Amino acid sequence: MPDYQAILEQIHEGVLSKAPEGCVASYIPGLANVSPDKFGIHLHTAEGGDFAVGDRNESFSIQSITKVLLLAMAVSSQGRKIWKRVGVEASGTPFNSLVQLEYERGIPRNPFINAGALVVCDFLLGLYDDPKADFLKFVRRISGVSTINYDESVARSEREVAYRNVAMLNLMKDFGNIHNNVETIIDFYCAACSVTMSCRELSRTFAMFMRHGRLESGEEILSIGRAKRINALMQTCGFYDESGEFAFRVGLPGKSGVGGGIVAVYPGKYSVAVWSPPLNEKGNSAAGCLALELLTDLTGTSIF
Repeated sequence: MPDYQAILEQIHEGVLSKAPEGCVASYIPGLANVSPDKFGIHLHTAEGGDFAVGDRNESFSIQSITKVLLLAMAVSSQGRKIWKRVGVEASGTPFNSLVQLEYERGIPRNPFINAGALVVCDFLLGLYDDPKADFLKFVRRISGVSTINYDESVARSEREVAYRNVAMLNLMKDFGNIHNNVETIIDFYCAACSVTMSCRELSRTFAMFMRHGRLESGEEILSIGRAKRINALMQTCGFYDESGEFAFRVGLPGKSGVGGGIVAVYPGKYSVAVWSPPLNEKGNSAAGCLALELLTDLTGTSIF
């Protein structure tokens, strides 16, 4: 096994010395005041080992990383039915684009852009009487952390500026791909994005995807086939229109969020979470992308 602790310390020094440029996601009021100097990384191995540096125990809003968990909940409940309403192709456009949605008649390219995640939320609203409560139970179950919660102030601030997401929902509703009340979907979606976790909690939550759909206890949440497909989507669609660049430089399935978090998995080996709030022009953590590139370079490993 590589000396992960020494490697993480080397990554920390390398990231601090290069100081990648970026800006905190100020367009969401609840995220605007987060310190840009925060940086943490936590790696959890298949053998149960934990290695970390920096602000790895400080909680932050996971934002779009939650889209993977929403999809996992939908797939675990209804299997293939969700794929009739959302695609599995990379978008090549910004995560909040309406142009492609209009062109493709209300069927989002994948579940990790905003339109796709909104369809997944609508899908879950049709399965659960109280999806907000049930989603939180699901996240707590796979993370093993009973205190994970929504950040209501962040959720409220997102609802206040959700104009484009509302536009997407109305457009998809016009095409017949949205079945529930738009405001109800927005409320659920913004709550899901506001979930807060630390790097430690996030890496251990995504260990399920590293373990091919199983928890550390051996409990199966997803079949091997379903876990494989979600990992494939993280590889091809997890970083908006920078997914190809991330695959080229890092070579791991993963997902980013505009809260500055990135989580990635090496199936059968480890799951790793990084947090650094300043984002590059594509909406991904600038320092987080560099840290994970250094991780696969220094270990000499990736899924490729």
